[in-house]
Amino acid sequence: MDMWSYFYTCLVSVWLHRFYVYSAVAFGISLWIVIQFTTTRTKRKGEKSHRNPSSPEGTSDKLGNGCAPHQAQEVHVAGVKIFYGSQTGTAKRFAKVLAEAVTSLNLHVEVINMGDYDPEDGLAEETSSRNICVFLVATYTEGQPPESAAWFCKWLEEAANDFRVGKSFLQGLRYAVFGLGNSAYVDHYNTVGRRMDRWLWMLSASRIMTRAEGDSNVAQSKHGSIEADFEAWKAEFLTRLQALCRGEKKPCSGKCKKGKCKSSGKQSKESSDHEHGTSEQENTEAEEFFETSSEEEAGGTDSVVDVEDLGNVMGYMKKAKREQELQEGAAGAERREMITPALREALTKQGYKLIGSHSGVKLCRWTKSMLRGRGGCYKHTFYGIESHRCMEATPSLACANKCVFCWRHHTNPVGTEWRWKMDQPELILQEALEKHQNMIRQFKGVSGVKAARLEEALAVKHCALSLVGEPIMYPHINSFVRLLHQHGISTFLVTNAQFPEEIRRLEPVTQLYVSVDASTKESLRRIDRPLFKDFWQRFLDSLKALAEKQQRTVYRLTLVKAWNVDELKAYADLISLGKPDFIEVKGVTYCGESSASSLTMANVPWHGEVVSFVRELARLLPDYGIACEHEHSNCLLLAHSKVSLPGEGTAAFSASNSLLLLGWKSPLGSLCAAQQCQGHPCPMCPSATCTPVLNPSRDGAPPLPCAAHFHCSWPPDR
Repeated sequence: MDMWSYFYTCLVSVWLHRFYVYSAVAFGISLWIVIQFTTTRTKRKGEKSHRNPSSPEGTSDKLGNGCAPHQAQEVHVAGVKIFYGSQTGTAKRFAKVLAEAVTSLNLHVEVINMGDYDPEDGLAEETSSRNICVFLVATYTEGQPPESAAWFCKWLEEAANDFRVGKSFLQGLRYAVFGLGNSAYVDHYNTVGRRMDRWLWMLSASRIMTRAEGDSNVAQSKHGSIEADFEAWKAEFLTRLQALCRGEKKPCSGKCKKGKCKSSGKQSKESSDHEHGTSEQENTEAEEFFETSSEEEAGGTDSVVDVEDLGNVMGYMKKAKREQELQEGAAGAERREMITPALREALTKQGYKLIGSHSGVKLCRWTKSMLRGRGGCYKHTFYGIESHRCMEATPSLACANKCVFCWRHHTNPVGTEWRWKMDQPELILQEALEKHQNMIRQFKGVSGVKAARLEEALAVKHCALSLVGEPIMYPHINSFVRLLHQHGISTFLVTNAQFPEEIRRLEPVTQLYVSVDASTKESLRRIDRPLFKDFWQRFLDSLKALAEKQQRTVYRLTLVKAWNVDELKAYADLISLGKPDFIEVKGVTYCGESSASSLTMANVPWHGEVVSFVRELARLLPDYGIACEHEHSNCLLLAHSKVSLPGEGTAAFSASNSLLLLGWKSPLGSLCAAQQCQGHPCPMCPSATCTPVLNPSRDGAPPLPCAAHFHCSWPPDR
């Protein structure tokens, strides 16, 4: 009891004096903190006073964070945040490459997808974070940002133009912009990167260096490719970053030229947008012109340019630049190769066998199918070509469109004119045949491959100039076609209806195709995404040029559900414009998910839907009728009434007699494409002589112009 009473008395006493106990404990903790802080500070000062700056240890401490000194505990650059907005993955790839380079400087790096970032809260925090923000953003269709960056750009634009948002909202944020684009799209070249740079500046963010622009147009790229442009900018960025880490606070005004920053301590507006066209608004162009001229004109002037004259001034500047480029080209400036190392790697992975600097060949899956004794492609069913003896090739990998259903996922280059090095047609044909035959030989001994078919396949008899790109862009396309014909190889050439003059100059091929992917201006813009400003007029002129050709012609319609299947009347009008001999209507082929396209399997029409479309279209075209069908390819053929067929009526025949279109010998007789060429050498194969046989049931029917040695000595009798 005595022990318990004593213990109880102590507890009561502590409780009654608890305030003094708490105070003592708090005082003790505070005293410990002060002692620790004082000791640590004294220790650091002692180390600093005994440090030898010229010694290796001193140098190591001086670069303790990779590039930033530890003077007075001040960290000038805490890290780098790399934001990317990418559609095809290029900006994302560049972001990762840049992150690796920055990491080598012992700086913290964070790579951020703009689609996963809230700019309203996040960017405000960066104003005091001592981070450097880097924006890698691509320009997509019609000058719009990639889907992943759409909200980021929308918010930034609204904030920059909203009077309720303070103009100093992003003051303190340090940034750099690298835009990705293609100068072939003159009106929209790198517009997203330019606008983002301007919006950030309008919100008082600070550039650490001038905006840079990567150009995927090899012919115009400053360093030869967009990858080289990025590497050059990356080197400059890392140099600037190291300078910032050393404490250099001089801001960039955006007027740097020739490697020297001409900052006056006060940031100015954008100064270099006019260098790549005038895609921005007129007031933006005016600002850029005045800012640039005020600095670049010798001696500087106070003269004022009337706003009404501004358009003439800008037009003169653009004209002068074009003339300078032409003069440089005339002076013998060396042209670049179309296929860059990165493009070569990408196309090689896809199975292309590249030829020279701008051509390629690839083995078609129908070639492989027929080698095994299976079915052939729709061209075999419609026109009788032997798929295992067909070579799919192109003399130009470049194209003037970036179609949403492109089989190549836009890995090939684009352009509106030939501005690359050029290989001779003899070289292209020789290497194409060699590479094609080498691919065929790889099937020797493969299970299921027919030995007879394999032997036949080594002798190419048909060339589909539709592999990728725009073959008609190749300046020596006529010489190349003549070489093919001299080797006894027929030609199916496909063009995207953007080069009417080239179509007119094209010498006869076996069959000339024009892709009619849409029937209205807006739908063609959305589907083909053409580079030319006057794409619609070029499209119409190409169809008119096709009507003038004295050879067999074909429209190729590709149906994309929810995009172009409701334009029957407009399609009928276009068909009356070009008057093709045949019309191929095909459902779009889904080639897998692609960041460059929003197509899904839902956009692929069922074969029944394609059949219904063709039937409705045929009702609007009294001169055409359904001729043939290839269900596996989801494709139907319409033929003009001038194509007369024995015993089946006008343009109405089955797959079994579709070969008559090519003049194959059969019990039903043969159909020749030209009455006027009887007894004369065939223009496609001079060694053969055309021998037309008119349809006995429609004697006197207007024959098709002769344009193919299908109508002569090939294929053999069957």
